[in-house]
Amino acid sequence: MVNYFIGIDVGTQGVRTVFVDQNGNVLAASSVPFTLTASSREEQSPQHWWESCREAMGKMLELLPPDVDRSAVLAVAVASTSGTVIPLDSEYQPLHDALMYSDTRSASEGRLCQEVAERHVVDGYTGFNASSGLSKMVWYTNRFPETAHRIGKWIHAADYITGMLSGNFDTTDYTNALKSGYDVGKGEWPPYLTTQLPLKKEWLQEVVASGEPVGRLHDELGKAWGLPQIQVVAGMTDGCASQIASGAVKPGDWNTTIGTTLVIKGVTKVAINDPQGRIYSHRHPDGYWMPGGASNTGADWVSTDFGTALQHLNELAATLIPTGKLAWPLKQQGERFPFIAPHARGFAPDGLSEAERFAANMEGVAYIERLAYELIEQLSGERVAAVYTAGGGSNSDVWLTIRSNVLKLPIYKSKEANGAVGAAIGAASKTYYGSIAEAAEQMTTIEREIVPEAELMEAYEVNYHHFIDEMKKRKYI
Repeated sequence: MVNYFIGIDVGTQGVRTVFVDQNGNVLAASSVPFTLTASSREEQSPQHWWESCREAMGKMLELLPPDVDRSAVLAVAVASTSGTVIPLDSEYQPLHDALMYSDTRSASEGRLCQEVAERHVVDGYTGFNASSGLSKMVWYTNRFPETAHRIGKWIHAADYITGMLSGNFDTTDYTNALKSGYDVGKGEWPPYLTTQLPLKKEWLQEVVASGEPVGRLHDELGKAWGLPQIQVVAGMTDGCASQIASGAVKPGDWNTTIGTTLVIKGVTKVAINDPQGRIYSHRHPDGYWMPGGASNTGADWVSTDFGTALQHLNELAATLIPTGKLAWPLKQQGERFPFIAPHARGFAPDGLSEAERFAANMEGVAYIERLAYELIEQLSGERVAAVYTAGGGSNSDVWLTIRSNVLKLPIYKSKEANGAVGAAIGAASKTYYGSIAEAAEQMTTIEREIVPEAELMEAYEVNYHHFIDEMKKRKYI
């Protein structure tokens, strides 16, 4: 008998749902975009998310092959943005629209939260800023005292959909709770949250590992969708879900996602505590740690500088590497990972052809990726054994080749490395499999393996150190 799982990913611009079997095969998927406004980066309607989820679920289930037995669906899980929070009243109704992770109005509260945390946290996360859930909770409490007294619970974006599915709004998971102030090492909400900040204990949720069952699907939803009362499990942040979908779930495994930014997440046996705040550590559902960091360097330069006709440029770039040119395609001022340099600006040599600049930019991103992994190994004392990859940057064969040879590591490209699939793996992790590692091993497929070549690796070793020298010369590192 084949069993099935559903994953839901609520992103900034829309919702995606997937229906997968126990082997990770995606049998149906659907997405519904949100109607965005000028204020959507600050606030979004949770009710609108839910309406879109219901629409996407309905469309997805209509696409299922007729031989799929819906009674064999076991569980559903939700992934969504980290740092997005919602105040609910005692009846679990939103008192205000969701405060988005990208809302910068709580910048001063973020600095306050960081200062307070640094005074009270010995080993643990203190890197709060405007994108943290905690700073938004403090901001709202201070700005809206007329409704703050009616708060029954603060929840996260994924928790809202989990609650609408099951009725349980009182439970969240380690990955969502981290940036709301939860101490994932001690397994508690630290006292300073309520003694030094204007929060109340009763506002804070119970916290469990991602994949833990927290309820059953509402009967009315089951009837509407033709599903049994499947288990609803604790979700996770979208970044952690994408990491899991990539296959990077065991100690020594790492995932690089190159989208607008370069995001690195991995698995270690011990937490990484970075005094500079470049890296922070989530708690792994299996008891390990999931450290990570996000660079301002990424692949945003590809479309802004080179458009969409990229096949020919990739073909030309393949004949030019290694270029021996030093370029860094940072599109904004300032870098935050793997080093902090608010004054940093991108650079490239004058006189390069379009193809040379394209290839040199890819090399520059790979050098930043290597510097990040060197920092990770230095802080963790653990070896990076394998790099899995996702995001638009992983679609370029020549870029994969560059990265493998710069890193001197094999790179594994996963077939379905997205948040919705990661949520589905989470749904299976403790309802069918025994752990997230076991579920990921069975439900992820490696599409390609790229291995370094001796000659290229040697050339890039020299060029990488020239790049580091240039960064030092500019006083970025």
